Amino acid sequence: MPTRGILSAAVLAGATLMCSALAEPQPVDAALRTDLRQIGTQRIFFAHQSVGMNLLDGLRQLSGAADVVIRIEPAVNAGSVPQQSLGHAFIAQNGKPLLKLGDFRRALESKPNAVDIALLKFCYLDFAMDTDVKALFEHYRETISALQKINPRTTFVHVTVPLTVPQAGVKGLVKRLLGIAPYGVRENVRREEYNALLRSTYAGREPLFDLARVEATAPDGRTSAVEWQGSVVPMLTPAYTDDSGHLNATGRVRAARELAAVLAAAGRARATSLARSR
Repeated sequence: MPTRGILSAAVLAGATLMCSALAEPQPVDAALRTDLRQIGTQRIFFAHQSVGMNLLDGLRQLSGAADVVIRIEPAVNAGSVPQQSLGHAFIAQNGKPLLKLGDFRRALESKPNAVDIALLKFCYLDFAMDTDVKALFEHYRETISALQKINPRTTFVHVTVPLTVPQAGVKGLVKRLLGIAPYGVRENVRREEYNALLRSTYAGREPLFDLARVEATAPDGRTSAVEWQGSVVPMLTPAYTDDSGHLNATGRVRAARELAAVLAAAGRARATSLARSR
């Protein structure tokens, strides 16, 4: 997470007032156009739920502003993704991460090496206060490892779990006074425990889209977080959401821009690797 400081919940309470001012698309630059063009040459399979649609909407907004065509198409599995397209599918149901892993595995096993890049994004609803984070991560790691063996020509991009804005207002304050964690705090703790395992295992070794880091990085670069029982818990920046969980126009563009950079870099690295192996 950024080290330029922490934005407390109190400071963030008024941040949502900035949404309309921040909702303007970020300026289109040469690097963004290059990344979007690279994505447009790839065959990508993206398994997700609603926040995933937020990301795809952000990519559409960026590609429109940059005047770069990216084909985003529904796909049943990896084998059904058209050439030079980003195919996406809704998997399982929220709150059932193991079912999502099963769906993702079947989608990539259906036709090995069908896509250049594949990624799975869990939802914030897949994590509760009592989630066994280590066990879930081990299931994820084993699934990806098995799929990498079946799909040696496919690059897998890992995605951190999105965060939420914890309960605030009178109810949140009352809970704090009673020593009870407002809704969302402990859930974010579990999400960040999982994200820490994802980062320590894959960051710097395999492509990683750190969605949680983007969400928790406020416009001024500081980390949006709350303090609970002596710990600092990262949270979704209120200015990036209208409902405490999904990404609004501001959040979509910020997150999609980072996703574009990661997917493009993964595509370029894959092309270089394949060229060297010939």
